[in-house]
Amino acid sequence: MSSKTQKTTENMSNEIQYTISNEYGRGSVQGYHRSPSPRDLSKGAKSSDIKNLKSASKRNLIDLGNGDTDSKFTIGMEVEKQRLSRGAVKEYPLFCGFERDSSCGYEAITNIIPLLPSGQWRNKVFNMMFQARKIIEDQYSPSSTRCGGHITLAVQGMSGAEVMKAIRKNCGIVYSLFYKRLNNGYCNGNLTMLDLNQVSADDVMRYQRRYNVCLDKGNTIEFRVVSRFQSVKQMMRRYELFYELLDFSINNPNGNHNTFLKKITPIVKSMYNGDMDKVNEKLALAKSFRTMILKNKVNRDVINYVDPMRRLDARKWYDRDLIRNGHR
Repeated sequence: MSSKTQKTTENMSNEIQYTISNEYGRGSVQGYHRSPSPRDLSKGAKSSDIKNLKSASKRNLIDLGNGDTDSKFTIGMEVEKQRLSRGAVKEYPLFCGFERDSSCGYEAITNIIPLLPSGQWRNKVFNMMFQARKIIEDQYSPSSTRCGGHITLAVQGMSGAEVMKAIRKNCGIVYSLFYKRLNNGYCNGNLTMLDLNQVSADDVMRYQRRYNVCLDKGNTIEFRVVSRFQSVKQMMRRYELFYELLDFSINNPNGNHNTFLKKITPIVKSMYNGDMDKVNEKLALAKSFRTMILKNKVNRDVINYVDPMRRLDARKWYDRDLIRNGHR
């Protein structure tokens, strides 16, 4: 073995590798809810995967003491499509499988993915996304507005209810980015992300148990309000956004909301291709949605997004300013 080959082999043994499993069913379309169980890819990173991370970033990693590292945060994504590119349906490290979906056509469901700070390990996650581009990109596998992009989050050592409570005050940006979905009956329940186990149904704006903006699923939460995936770039930016949401909310529970918005501004800027007018509009709207979430009342800035037909009970759910000005 040459010294170059030996060095490459040594490097590969000292870093995490994401490969296919060759397990039955992962590379073909299954029936609804019949795709294989997701693999957990959030465990077993090596020293070279995290070597250049700052100490502040390492707080979201778990050192197992044996040379391996796990991610404290995880993410899962559902990529709904009208149809899947011919020849593109096969096993990918990113996806646990494919299944038919009655609301849109098809969906690809990711494995349990580590949700990570910028660095070598995150780059490997992004590479998995690029490898699956013929499934993710609309130019290959088209989607429509009927399709969604549900995102599941988990934090090791925390229940779904605890995670939702921690991030709730900073979720205005999620509403702002995906406001068009707030009138979709499949994802607009519990509009202010209350803990349904701690409040009565009468306290919940649009009470229901399943089709919520954000659904508590026990050990995870699922953001149903997120819109369809249309590109790899879009998936990467959303990945970055939800990392910052968890990192800031959990590690800075008393952090200033403006500080959080400043931190995510470069991500939103990339989402809108540098259009700062659009970015500032989204950040301002995020603040208004935050007010709605925290006060459990609809305000003037968000009413046309959450209640355009004025169907909510105004006396119960509108703030004083809205009532005083005739719900306008």
